[in-house]
Amino acid sequence: MTPVFRKGGRRPPPPRPPLDPRTLWHSTSFRAIALQALVIIVVIGAAALMIENAMNALSKRGISTGFGFLTGEAGFRIGESLIRFDAEDSYLRAYAVAILNTLKVSILSVLLATLIGMIVGIGRLSRNWLISRLAAGYVELFRNTPQLVQIVFWYTAVTLLPNVRQAWNPVADVYLSKRGLTLPWPEAHPAWWWTLFAFAAAAGVVAWLSVRAKQRRRAGLSASIRGTQLAALLMAAPVATWLLAGAPAAISVPALAGFNFRGGATLSPEFLALLLGLSLYIAAFIAEIVRAGIQSVPRGQIEAANAIGLTRLHLYSRVILPQALRVMIPPATAQYVSTIKNSSLGVAIGYPELFNVSNTIITLSGNTVEAIVIMMAVYLTISFIIAALMNWYNHAVRIRER
Repeated sequence: MTPVFRKGGRRPPPPRPPLDPRTLWHSTSFRAIALQALVIIVVIGAAALMIENAMNALSKRGISTGFGFLTGEAGFRIGESLIRFDAEDSYLRAYAVAILNTLKVSILSVLLATLIGMIVGIGRLSRNWLISRLAAGYVELFRNTPQLVQIVFWYTAVTLLPNVRQAWNPVADVYLSKRGLTLPWPEAHPAWWWTLFAFAAAAGVVAWLSVRAKQRRRAGLSASIRGTQLAALLMAAPVATWLLAGAPAAISVPALAGFNFRGGATLSPEFLALLLGLSLYIAAFIAEIVRAGIQSVPRGQIEAANAIGLTRLHLYSRVILPQALRVMIPPATAQYVSTIKNSSLGVAIGYPELFNVSNTIITLSGNTVEAIVIMMAVYLTISFIIAALMNWYNHAVRIRER
C-alpha cells in the first residue's frame, strides 16, 4: 500500500493507539501529568491549612481578619500621590495611591536605566580610550555598591542642597533645592489624560504593525507599511486627540512665594533619590548586557557590512541590533523585574510606595496577613505583566532559521 504524504512532502505522524483505562498507568505522559497534578494539590492544600491556622490564631487573640478593612477609613495622610487622597478616604484608595507611586518611580527608572545602560554599553566598546575607561569605571562603581547605600547617598545629597531662597537655577524656570526639583508643568486639564491614552493606544498599534511588517519581510513578502508611516501614526493620534479635546496649552511656571515655590511641579527629594538609586544601579547591569549582546554578533558579518558600504546607522539597525536583541532581551527582562521589586527600598527614605504604605496600614488596621497577601499579589502581577510583554517582544523580534 502506498503511503499518503501531506502537501510539502512531510510524513504524517503515526496514529495514536486508543486510550485503555487498564493500561493507562503504563503511559509515561499520563504518569507525568498525574504526578504534577498531585504535587499541585498537595501544595495548595498545605497553603490552605497554614492560612486557616493563622486565621484561627489571630481570631483567638481578638485580631480581626478578612478584607473588609479595605473599606474602612484610613486615618492617615500620604505626602505624595498622583490622585487626590485625604485621611478620610479608605484603605483601598490608599493602596491605589501606593501602587501608582510604585509604578511611577518604577517605569521612569526602567526608561532612564535603559537609556543610560545603552549609552554606557556602547561606550565600553568605543575605540576612544578615555570613553571606554569612563564607561568601565561607571559599571564597576555602581554594580559593586549596595543599592540601598546608593539610595541613601542620593537622598543625603539632595537634602544637602541649598534652601528654597538660595535654590540652584541651572536652566530658566527650573530650580533645584532641598525641597526637590521644581520645573514648569502643563496646567491640569482632562485633555492631557486623553492625549496620554491616545499615545499609549497608538504605540500598541504601531508595535503590532511593525511586528507584522517584519514577519512579512521574513516570509519574502512586501511590507505594506513603512517606518515613516508608523512614526506619523504614532504622533498623529495623540495630536488629533489633543486638538479635539480643546488644545490646552497653558503652562504653570514656578515662582518663589514666601518660603516655597508656587506653580509648576515639584519632584520630592525622596522620589529623586529613589529614581537615581534605582536607575543608575540597574543601568550598570544593562550596560553589560548591551556590551555582551553586541559582542555576540559574529565579526565576519560586521566586516561584510562594512565591505558593502553600509553606514554606521544601517550597520547597527540592520545587522548588529537584530541579532544582539535575542541575547539582550532575556537578561534585560530580569533587570526590569528586579527594578520593580527593588522599589520597595524606598521605605528606607520615606517614599510612599507600596511597601511603605502597607506598613502604615498594618500598624493602623492590624490586618497583617491580608496586607502582606495584597502586597505580594501586586508585585507578582506587575512582574508577570512585564515578563509577558518582554517575552512577546522577544518572540516577535527573534530570528527564525529556515
